[in-house]
Amino acid sequence: MGMTGQRYSGELNGPVEQRRSGVGRVLAGLRLAAVSAVIGAALAALVVGVILKDVPVLATGGGVLALLVLLAFIGGRRGAGRDAPPARRTALARIEDLRATGGETADVPVTFRLTVAPEPEDERPAYRVKISQSINLVDIPAYRPRGIAVVEYHPEKPWDVRIVTRPTPEWSRRAEEAEIDSAPESTLVRDPDGGAGAWCLLVLVGLLAGAALVVLSFRGELFASGDAGGSAAKESSSSSASSSSASRTFATSTTVSGPSSSLLTFGRMRVTAMELEARVDSAYVTSLRIEDHRMAVRGDSARPLAETVHLPSLPYELLPGLVREARATLGVREADSWRIDVTPGGGAGVGPRVRVTVSGTEGTAHLDADVTGRITDRRAVGVS
Repeated sequence: MGMTGQRYSGELNGPVEQRRSGVGRVLAGLRLAAVSAVIGAALAALVVGVILKDVPVLATGGGVLALLVLLAFIGGRRGAGRDAPPARRTALARIEDLRATGGETADVPVTFRLTVAPEPEDERPAYRVKISQSINLVDIPAYRPRGIAVVEYHPEKPWDVRIVTRPTPEWSRRAEEAEIDSAPESTLVRDPDGGAGAWCLLVLVGLLAGAALVVLSFRGELFASGDAGGSAAKESSSSSASSSSASRTFATSTTVSGPSSSLLTFGRMRVTAMELEARVDSAYVTSLRIEDHRMAVRGDSARPLAETVHLPSLPYELLPGLVREARATLGVREADSWRIDVTPGGGAGVGPRVRVTVSGTEGTAHLDADVTGRITDRRAVGVS
């Protein structure tokens, strides 16, 4: 049984916590809408007072705005005195999936889906979270699906998780020995403030509602003054529905050119692989072929994940070293060409196979390696 196997009983409290969080968000939304409506009404009162030259209306709008500013100042001072940032906690997490989303620099933005397993003293069940963090190109091969990573998180903000790229020796040992079960998708936590667009829309609606209430209250005087006019244009947007097929096969390739165009240049393989991943819209392929100036992938969405190659987790930074090793040790003194073929492993738990083939006037030779760059077989020129 995994490390978290006995901890899902805490999920019974999940619906209660979610209801509490939902009620809190509804109350916060109502409060925000009410304050926005008051601000909109006060601003509209200022404008109406100026147009109608009505001093009481003008004074009322200005007084309400001044009162709101004063309350906001007092509330900010009180909140600053009592809000202390919660201490971060260290825990282990299972990497469910990862995908690199860029590659222009040495630090690559990577999106992780994790199962975080807090320490027992936190009294919190394991949960899922989705984060984005920049990882150095050299360190990316250390993070693979179903692997264990050391993370830090805020107990009061479980969605605020960061991977510790340089953990202490003790946590590194625990990560190597740990076995963590995947948490259900229903335990996925999100930043409640992440939907900034919805809150902005709520503020806008409140402002408009408050302003409309004041304008409608004085519509007779405004129309009589001859200053009423203009109408607001409305736009509607339609959302496009996306369709996806149940199964598809794909194949694509790309050729690199220009200065330092060889794919053996440091970082060039990973950047090119991510471009192909974006082109086929899939991180899982059935084969990957790399040549000096060309890279190609093939895939089948119907294949089980165990029979595919996960492009972001391949050790591209180690592959140029394997090419140099093949050129130097397999009896091909002057290699005219080289090729790297990456194919899925032979079964569950077996990583992808890497074969480096070099050809020259002496003939063709190859060596095989595993996904960590360890050479498992050599076939020199003339060896069948």
